[in-house]
Amino acid sequence: MPEILIDKERARCSFSRSADSYDEAAVLQREVSRRLLQRLDLVTLQPRAVLDLGCGTGGQAGQLLRRYPQARVYALDFALPMLAHARRKGRWLRRPHCVCADMEQLPLADNSMDLICSSLAFQWAGDPQSLYRECLRVLRPGGLLMFTTFGPDTLRELRAAWAAVDDHVHVSPFMDMHDLGDILVNSGYAAPVMDVERITLTYARVDDLMRDLKHIGAHNAATRRQRGLTGRARMQAMRDAYEGFRSEGVLPATYEVVYGHAWAPEKPQAPGRASVPLDMLNTGRAD
Repeated sequence: MPEILIDKERARCSFSRSADSYDEAAVLQREVSRRLLQRLDLVTLQPRAVLDLGCGTGGQAGQLLRRYPQARVYALDFALPMLAHARRKGRWLRRPHCVCADMEQLPLADNSMDLICSSLAFQWAGDPQSLYRECLRVLRPGGLLMFTTFGPDTLRELRAAWAAVDDHVHVSPFMDMHDLGDILVNSGYAAPVMDVERITLTYARVDDLMRDLKHIGAHNAATRRQRGLTGRARMQAMRDAYEGFRSEGVLPATYEVVYGHAWAPEKPQAPGRASVPLDMLNTGRAD
């Protein structure tokens, strides 16, 4: 399994600084969350307690409040300024319960959640194995984990442009879908399902892409990144290299979006084995 080294403190500070500008630039994040929540139409789970893990400014938490009007919805993020926005989602008498915490050390009781939804947050985990085990710990038997994260092809054009300039790590690393699936199995989940799609955004200039990344707080958080400022000459060299990807007058920015879901088993099971009750699946048949 590849080594993934994320400087979580740098990531937390970046997202904290970007809380006020996040919603304006988070076009991709809203679309991926919409597609994630659509997948909940395929399950018959009626949760009493729902956790939006890595909630950001709370857009998804607001959608979960509407989808599950009888459930308590918790919104957790490690950036307190993000939660200042999330706590205003929903209605006056029905808002998410906000928690500021590390998703790898959840301040939640065992077997306390029926559903955990997380969109584009898991890639910021320092220890993915610890994260998935924590989610399983707080899920009730028969509970569901549903998430999206970025795969290694994300921002491949930006990676290639920087690779033409120097040997430093300029884009945060992301795990392969198959490695994530192995973690789910080894952590003890039942019936893990993984799939992937690619979404391409287009920009007039590479500086517009860099601005959007800054506004959502998605800075390079690799522990092996170069310290210090990048000089003007190298920035211009990166821009020139990125121009090689221009097509039909625009520059592409590719995102590899990994979708995953898995169940907390009704009974403990051996690693590598997976089962789930058929009545938890919505087959679309009318009784």
